[in-house]
Amino acid sequence: MKILVTGAAGFIGFHLCKRLMKTGYDVAGLDNINSYYDVNLKYSRLKELGEFNFYKADLTDLPKLREIFEKERFDIVCNLAAQAGVRYSFENPSAYIQSNVVGFANIMELSRIYAIKHFIYASSSSIYGNNNKVPFSEDDRTDNPQSLYAATKKENELIAHVYSRQWNMATTGLRFFTVYGPWGRPDMAPFLFMRSILEGKKIRIFNNGNLSRDFSYIDDIIEGVVKIIESVPERGCCKVYNIGNSSPVELMEFIKTIETVTGKEAVKEFVPMQQGDVYTTYADTSKLARDFGFRPNTPLEKGIREFYNWYCEFYKIGKQ
Repeated sequence: MKILVTGAAGFIGFHLCKRLMKTGYDVAGLDNINSYYDVNLKYSRLKELGEFNFYKADLTDLPKLREIFEKERFDIVCNLAAQAGVRYSFENPSAYIQSNVVGFANIMELSRIYAIKHFIYASSSSIYGNNNKVPFSEDDRTDNPQSLYAATKKENELIAHVYSRQWNMATTGLRFFTVYGPWGRPDMAPFLFMRSILEGKKIRIFNNGNLSRDFSYIDDIIEGVVKIIESVPERGCCKVYNIGNSSPVELMEFIKTIETVTGKEAVKEFVPMQQGDVYTTYADTSKLARDFGFRPNTPLEKGIREFYNWYCEFYKIGKQ
C-alpha cells in the first residue's frame, strides 16, 4: 500500500512517516519546508527518517502536485500539511488562506481524480472555540472559531464533507488536541516553556494561568492515526474524530511538571488573555474508542520526561 504524507518534515508528519516506514508501508513524503519556524529542525527530522521518497513541494503548486500524483499512484493520502499556529494567523492571514484552503482544495481534488481509497486530514481542537460544554464532542457545534486558523480547519471539514457526498470519497478528519513530545514544534507552549525554563528566561503565562489544555503525547496521536489508516472505510464515508488525552491539565500544573522533570524553577510573568486563545480544551474520545478500540493515555509526566530527554540530546545540553 502506497501512502502520501504531506507535512512530512513537520512534527506529526515526521513521526507518522517514521512509524509507517518501520511498519513496512511504502511511504512518500511532501513538504514545502517553509520558514514559519526553524528549518534546521525540519531538515533534522528528514535526516532522522533516512532515505525515503521525499518531494519538496507546496500544496498551492497544482501542476507539481499533479505530476507527483500521476507518477506515484497513491492508495492513501494523509494530509498533515498546513500553515500552523493560531497567533500567526492574525499577522499573516493570507498564508492560511493559501495553504489551508487553496492547498487543501488542491490535494482533495487530486485525490478525487486519482481515486484515492482514503483521504485522511488534520483538523484541530481549535475549531471548538470557547465552547462552554466539556468535554468537546464531535457532535458539538463548531461555528464560532476564535481565529482564522480555526476557521480554515473548519473549512477543511466542510470541503471533505462535500467531496465525500458528491464524489463518493472516503474521508476522515482528525481533530488533534495540543500535541507535544520529542521533535515538537518550537512555537508551541511545551517547547517554549521547556526552553525558557532551561535557559532561566521568563515565561509568559496568559490569563494569569487560568487556562487548561488537553496535552496529548505524540506516540498516542500516531497510534490513533495508524489505526485509522489500517481501517479503510467504505466509499462515501465521511468521519471526524477527536484524538486527545481526554484529561485536561491546568496551565500552572503543566508548568510545575516541567519544573519537576527539569529540576529548575520557572521565572513567571502573568499576563492577560491573548487574542484568539481559548480557555480550555478537552477531548471526548469515545467515538475513537468505539470504532478503533483505542484511547490515548500517556501520563503527562512521562511524556514531558521523554520530551526533556530528547531536547537535551538534540540541543546538546547537560541534564540537571
